[in-house]
Amino acid sequence: MASPVGTLLSQRYRLDAQVGAGGMSTVYRALDTVLERPVAIKLMHREIAHDSDQLERFRREARAVAQLNHPHVVSVIDAGEEGDPDGVGGSCPYIVFEYVEGETLKERIRRNGRLPVSEAIAYAIEIARGLAAAHERGIVHRDVKPQNVLVDEQGAAKVTDFGIARSLHQEGLTADGRVLGTTDYVSPEQALGHPVSGQSDLYSLGVVLFEMLTGDVPFKGETQVTVAMKHVRDELPDVQVRRPEVSAALAAVLDRATAKELDRRYPDTRSLITDLEDALAIETARSGQVTGEATSVLRSLPERTRRRIPRRARRSVKALAGFIVLGLLVGGAITKLVAETERGTGKRAQAATPPGFEEVSLRQRAISDFDPIGGDGEHGDDTSALVDGVATSTWSTESYRGDELRKAGVGVVVDTSPGVAARQIELRAPTPGFTVEIHVAPSATPEGAPPNGWTQVAGPVVVGKREKIGLDTAGQRFDRYLVWITKLPSAQQRAEISEILLYR
Repeated sequence: MASPVGTLLSQRYRLDAQVGAGGMSTVYRALDTVLERPVAIKLMHREIAHDSDQLERFRREARAVAQLNHPHVVSVIDAGEEGDPDGVGGSCPYIVFEYVEGETLKERIRRNGRLPVSEAIAYAIEIARGLAAAHERGIVHRDVKPQNVLVDEQGAAKVTDFGIARSLHQEGLTADGRVLGTTDYVSPEQALGHPVSGQSDLYSLGVVLFEMLTGDVPFKGETQVTVAMKHVRDELPDVQVRRPEVSAALAAVLDRATAKELDRRYPDTRSLITDLEDALAIETARSGQVTGEATSVLRSLPERTRRRIPRRARRSVKALAGFIVLGLLVGGAITKLVAETERGTGKRAQAATPPGFEEVSLRQRAISDFDPIGGDGEHGDDTSALVDGVATSTWSTESYRGDELRKAGVGVVVDTSPGVAARQIELRAPTPGFTVEIHVAPSATPEGAPPNGWTQVAGPVVVGKREKIGLDTAGQRFDRYLVWITKLPSAQQRAEISEILLYR
């Protein structure tokens, strides 16, 4: 079969080189000889152009994307049909897109491995913004994957290949039970052949974000069916285990985006974008620096979010934008600003509440350090960080020599007056490995160390980064819940906790 390279379509578009191919079409770099500019042309394979369903799906892609005008969606310029450029006979439809000089996001991941955390969030925000434009038009992409995201020379992400997109208002061409899309990123409902909505795209985007952060897809298997069923049945691996520097806030966003149950997943793209923007501000506040693609995204954040970004990070963004920065924050002033920024968000990153549980609000609860043996306190001024909803603010014990506390324990007490019957407590620990017990008291805080006046309801437990501990309270209400730290990990001089969550 002769190559169509060199063919002139509709007396206007000259095919210059093949740049990609799929089961339905081949993509060429071409020259628009009228406007003298490069374009990309997707040419449907001749052998399937006679299939009425496939032909309609191809035409539908052109109609769907032609409705979208968004900086993070590859634009449709033209569409038409041409006599078979292979010279065999028949007609071949084609779609003309803007030509994006750059690479796919998949190629970028393969070349660089896992991406910088802030850059991964920035790409996720741009992809989500492009999908939001489609969803607002009632269009579901249904094949969100890094192969279908182009990164241009300026570093911006653009969603492409709406080849299996489907209007929410249209009786589709896909028979019930047939799975379309790449199984590495497929949503559970799509894997089962169930109806899909924009929430399916959000699940796939969550998997793409996981791959950007870790450098690999979450599930592998011998067949595509095996992988698809893992998306249905298995929880995604803990991203903080594979990438420890990922914040608890970002991990919570990822958990919610990839929730199996639709009622636990983000309901729409806008809510996901909001939490991704918050996560990017938190990551920037932690590092105080911003590079790469995150710079342009930060410039576009709403003011409510930009206020959370430390000034030293904002300066790099403004410099790229051509602004003159007045003043300079150094030393302790920056540290103070970062701390105030982190503590002042007033919003907890959305956490996935365990099924059958209800989270107890601790934001207005009293929480205090507890050191009945040493008596000199355990950073009492920092305990509010445990219930402030900000993953990057932390409380820690005092420093001890080696892994020995040289006392029965130290900890913190949560006052839940007038009392709750909690069934589970969750500890989020930037430096895991320490051992805890959970004790309760019916009213005022006992003066002595456990067991004096305390009842043990859990432990001992070696705490992981996100440790959920069941509580044996037998449905009884208690005013005080004590997180009692009894041992430090080897070669670690203190225990550190960023968040305490309580469930009933």
